[in-house]
Amino acid sequence: MTDPVTRAAEVLKDHRASIDRLDAILVYTLGERFKHTQAVGKLKAEHDLPASDPTRETSQIERLEDLAKRADLDPEFAKSFLNFIIREVIQNHKKFQ
Repeated sequence: MTDPVTRAAEVLKDHRASIDRLDAILVYTLGERFKHTQAVGKLKAEHDLPASDPTRETSQIERLEDLAKRADLDPEFAKSFLNFIIREVIQNHKKFQ
């Protein structure tokens, strides 16, 4: 039998290992996402399309808010996070034009 402090340290270690694994998933997922948005940016530039698509952006934000609610994540945080990503994508698209 282990003492409570030792047991808490073991549980903390497990949580941190899961957090580290999830951080890696997030980074690789964002990398994959940005590969696709770069391809979209190049396509838009080739066809003289605008870097921003407000209708799509609004739809995506609404979709992410719904996903966040179902995932028990603060929808405002999710919306803020997606807005940050959208700003980065638009900046990248403008570089291609």
